[in-house]
Amino acid sequence: MKIVLLESLGISKELLESYVKPLKEKGYEFAAYERNDDTAVQIEEAKEADILIIANMPLKAAVINACPKLKYINVAFTGVDHVDLAAAKAKGIAVSNASGYSTVAVAELTLAMILSLLRYVPQVDRTCRAGGTKAGFIGTELEGKTVALIGTGAIGNRVAQLVHAFGAKIIAYNGFSHKSNTDMITYLPMKEMMEQADIVSLHCPVTDKSKGLINAETLSYMKPTAILVNEARGPVVDSQALADALNNGKIAGAGIDVFEKEPPLDMNHPLLHAKNTIVTPHVAFATQESMQKRAVIVFDNIDTYLVGNQKNVIL
Repeated sequence: MKIVLLESLGISKELLESYVKPLKEKGYEFAAYERNDDTAVQIEEAKEADILIIANMPLKAAVINACPKLKYINVAFTGVDHVDLAAAKAKGIAVSNASGYSTVAVAELTLAMILSLLRYVPQVDRTCRAGGTKAGFIGTELEGKTVALIGTGAIGNRVAQLVHAFGAKIIAYNGFSHKSNTDMITYLPMKEMMEQADIVSLHCPVTDKSKGLINAETLSYMKPTAILVNEARGPVVDSQALADALNNGKIAGAGIDVFEKEPPLDMNHPLLHAKNTIVTPHVAFATQESMQKRAVIVFDNIDTYLVGNQKNVIL
C-alpha cells in the first residue's frame, strides 16, 4: 500500500520522519512531494496512491479519477471545499479532515484583528513612523461591545470565550442549526443580530446556506461603527459588496484572512483597496503549534484507517 503526501505539512523533516518511520516498518510505502498545483504533475505523483494526504491545495476530479487504487483522502485542513467530494463519493473513496488543529490559532488571530481594528493599529503604526501623533485615531475598547458570531463550532466557541474574557456580550446567528442559548451566547435571526452587533466574526464552512451570506443586504443591517472579521472562507462574503460598504462608510472596518481564491491575489481585488481593512494571506491557521497538532491528527487518521476505522469523517 502506498501513501502519498502531495504538499508540506509545515513541520520539520525530522518530525515528519518520526511519523513516517512506523508506517514504513509495517511495510507501507511513503512518498512526499512539494506542492504543485499543476493537475498533470499531481496525477503523476498520485497515480499509484492508496492514500493521499493534502492540506489546502485544490484536489480536482481529474486527479481523483486518475488514481485507480485510491481508497482514502486525508485532508490536513479543517475545510474540505477545495476537494472534489462528488468525485470521491462516486468512487467510494473515504475522506477525513483534521478538524481541531487550528482552533486556538484562528481564534487568536481573530482577536488580534478585532483589537487592531478597534485601536487603529495599522494606521497609528504608519502615522508614528511618519512622525505623526494620535490625532484622529482615538480607538474604542472591546469591553462592553456586542460580538456577533456566524458559526459557533469549535473555533466560534473559542472566540466567544476570548471576547467574553474582555467583557463583551456575545450573540450568534441561528440560521445554521437549532442550538439553544447558553450562559454566554444568545442566538438571533440574521437581521436582528447584525443590527445589534459592534463586531461580526465569521467562523462557518462554505455550504449552500453560507455562500454569499454576507452581501449588500446583510451588510446594510450593520451599524456604521461596526466591523467585520472573516476567518472562515472567502465565498461566505461578497467581496465587492463588502468593499463598497467600507468605502462608502456603511461599516467602519474589516479584517480579512480568506478570499475567493488562495493568495497571491489579483492586485485589483477590491478588498486590497478598501478603507480601514486589514488583509492577511490566509495565515490564521498557521502557527508552529498548530502545524504540530495537525501532524498528530493526520497520522492518527491514517493509523485508525489502516486498522479498519475512520476518524474525522467527511465521506
